[in-house]
Amino acid sequence: MWLDQADGFDEIFKGYLPYYLLVMFPILIIMSPVNPVAASHEFSVYRMQQYDLHTVPHGCRSASFNLEGRSLTSWSTSRHCVVARIQDITIEQFIDIRSKAGALLLVLPKNDTVLTDDEREHIYLLEAVMAQQEINLPVYFAEWTSDFEYIIKDLQHSFITDEKSGTALEAMFNTVSSNGYQIVVSTSAVQKLDSKPTTLHGKLVGRALSSQTIVIAAHYDASSVVPELSFGADSNASGVVALLELARVFSRLYGSAAVRGGPSILFVLVSTGHSLNYFTTKKWLEEHLDTADSSLLQDVSFVMCLDSISSGPLTMHVSKPPKPGTAAHSIKSRLSAPFVHKKINLADELLAWHHERFSIRRMTAFTLSSLQSHKEARKSSLLDTYRETSMDTLVENIRTTARALASHVYDVTNETSGEDSAMFDEALNVDEASVRSWYKYLSSQARAPHLLTASTGGVNAALERAMSRYMEVTSSIHVVDKREPEYTLYGPTKAVLYVYSVKPAVFDLILTLAIIAYLSLVYFAIQIFPRFYTEYAKVVTGKEKVY
Repeated sequence: MWLDQADGFDEIFKGYLPYYLLVMFPILIIMSPVNPVAASHEFSVYRMQQYDLHTVPHGCRSASFNLEGRSLTSWSTSRHCVVARIQDITIEQFIDIRSKAGALLLVLPKNDTVLTDDEREHIYLLEAVMAQQEINLPVYFAEWTSDFEYIIKDLQHSFITDEKSGTALEAMFNTVSSNGYQIVVSTSAVQKLDSKPTTLHGKLVGRALSSQTIVIAAHYDASSVVPELSFGADSNASGVVALLELARVFSRLYGSAAVRGGPSILFVLVSTGHSLNYFTTKKWLEEHLDTADSSLLQDVSFVMCLDSISSGPLTMHVSKPPKPGTAAHSIKSRLSAPFVHKKINLADELLAWHHERFSIRRMTAFTLSSLQSHKEARKSSLLDTYRETSMDTLVENIRTTARALASHVYDVTNETSGEDSAMFDEALNVDEASVRSWYKYLSSQARAPHLLTASTGGVNAALERAMSRYMEVTSSIHVVDKREPEYTLYGPTKAVLYVYSVKPAVFDLILTLAIIAYLSLVYFAIQIFPRFYTEYAKVVTGKEKVY
């Protein structure tokens, strides 16, 4: 050991100690909190939707980026990725970011159930603006975590501008002491997805094979600006759950020849809804109306579409007001629900309601919904998630619909005796446990068209098995024209985001200068330390020379 090699305590200070200090100080600096590169973070993030509708591009057109993270107030160029909470960014800020920034990362609320009505309305409006046209920069969404919250707060308090600093020295100190973040998403290139729109239909046959047919339809996809977060509890898990429960109820009634209704009831589930202009319904109708040997839709009494029925009382949406004496008017009067009349506008990019696809083919059709207008932003929102408070409304609306439909099928009037009415109500009893189970399941599954691309497995298979309990089910997979597609879906829909905590470039400059100064100081200390120690020893010991 060097301690043994030294002749005395004075030899340690004269020759050895400065060399050890030279080694130890840089190690202490590197291990200190002033470390210029801290730990990295890894997050799962979800890319904004990208699709073409009638060759018109929509959504985010880019995927990968490697940029410096900045807050809403500190970004300035296309070299910056703006990081913010979704409830904090204004419409004006988003428009500015869309045209000038390099990327956008939005963090979702920690708990969307505690958002105020104003905050929810703001997010609805922001989603609507984002969905209006294509966006060239990468846009990603992330679920809330404590790490993200820390990063956002750190970005908000970093990068203090010279104008906000009292002096040049304060500005320099703020710049050096602040933390920066390099944000990286490296994912596969944007590519087309193999879309396989699917229709499931099954029929409960009435007493006479030549009887009229009542069609009950619902779309089981969900839409929002983020495919991976499109859970669509109200729109349209509620409509699908209602259709399954109606299928269960009427399969019991139609299972007995003694109480089987006159008209046949056809249940139809389609995999694309409003966001893709009800493409699957269009293709399914073409297959069954434009072929001579198809008898499935030969004599349709009316079509009842179920869409978003768990958020309030039912409203009947029609393209043509039902005339007295018609089947549609019978349902309307038995529902005691208000109706909204809206003519079909074929010039619009999207049809307003599901029933319009049937109305175009000259069928009597209407949509039952809790929404007053198809333009309500919550119809296509990532905030449309499961809420236990919606269960009572959903069950009541299913019960109301089942009673109205059954009273029409069996021609039951309000004058029915109390005993018969009680038996009628018991036959139409809603299985609340089944409704809750299916509502929770569907609301937990992301069901954007981008994800419903496989003909087997997942939601498609689950719904087919459920319908098969009550009737024979036919599954149809439709083909999108590859030469002139009505729509095209693109991936990827999710990625891994890396966040590296770094110091600004000026910190590296100052750290380099500090190290140079330190090494210079150590060099001169080594040169003069023996002389200093000799003089110090003379004073202490009173001797002329120290050996």
